[in-house]
Amino acid sequence: MKRHRMQLPREVIVGEGTIDTVTEVFQRLGFSDSALIVTGYKTMEVAGKIVLEMLESRGVEVDYVVVKSSNVDEVQKVEEKIRINRPQVVFGVGGGTKIDVAKISSANQSIPFISVPTTASHDGIASPVASVKGFEKPYSVMAQAPLAIIADTEIIMKAPKRFSISGCGDVVAKLTAVRDWELAHKVQNEYYGEYAASLALMSAQLVMENVELIKENNEEGLRILLEALISCGVAMSIAGSSRPCSGSEHLFSHALDLTASKHALHGEQCGVGTIMMAFLHGINWKTVKQTLETLKAPTTASELGVTVEEAVEALIKAPTVRPERYTILNEINMDSHFAEKLAKNTGVID
Repeated sequence: MKRHRMQLPREVIVGEGTIDTVTEVFQRLGFSDSALIVTGYKTMEVAGKIVLEMLESRGVEVDYVVVKSSNVDEVQKVEEKIRINRPQVVFGVGGGTKIDVAKISSANQSIPFISVPTTASHDGIASPVASVKGFEKPYSVMAQAPLAIIADTEIIMKAPKRFSISGCGDVVAKLTAVRDWELAHKVQNEYYGEYAASLALMSAQLVMENVELIKENNEEGLRILLEALISCGVAMSIAGSSRPCSGSEHLFSHALDLTASKHALHGEQCGVGTIMMAFLHGINWKTVKQTLETLKAPTTASELGVTVEEAVEALIKAPTVRPERYTILNEINMDSHFAEKLAKNTGVID
């Protein structure tokens, strides 16, 4: 087995009003002088200003940078800011894209980062991997795990409900991701970590068992989702890769990003991908679909906002997105006929 590094958060604080612990966590982790906040225009108003003002009130030298999206140009912009300021720590304040930019730019500059999510849209809030457009690879790459996660449910609950539904789709995706990992272990003798796999599966099962509670969009349901997302991030840290949380269903989502002119949220696409990949694995895809329907999450191509042709093309392209990652897609010949039949059999297309 190849050696790998397990990078785990030292502090995880979840609950109402937890953003008030920013300075306390900052100091407890051994920082005292300087910080850089990476955020978006909206999230600066929602939470970024609070973090800024709290740190400044303790005499910390704080600067911030607003990023528009998760792409190479924005990463380079933040890296330049880090090189100039040399902060002790970087705060990623916002949704998945803002946290991803903070994560990879801080990792590239060997600076630790703290995750302050304003949505619960995917497991990137706690994972060591980041998804940034413009790199050679159109999928998530290893960066670094957050040193701490401060998830304020009061703030996250104010975000559109769609983001939390997307987060549920990303967690449910672990059902097929783990199956793909097991398959790669059996066929290619790839490293397989049972503990990381169990943690990812438990997170998926927890969300599915509490779907009625989560759909109410109250604090109890949100806590369950956040704990599941954070557990998925920890699973990836333990595995040393995204394997326990990203399989064939994620390849479908990445292919859809490359194929469709318009596409949905990452977790929404992974949810639909999970329905089809569960069918291929011979596990209960109907339960997956029912869970997503209960949440009012997309379960069809049209609900994702993509055409039948785009969905079929994404299925064909999915095995080529990451050829080194062995999944159930390597076991079949995904031509247009097979792809269309798969999508029809699972109700993804009519």
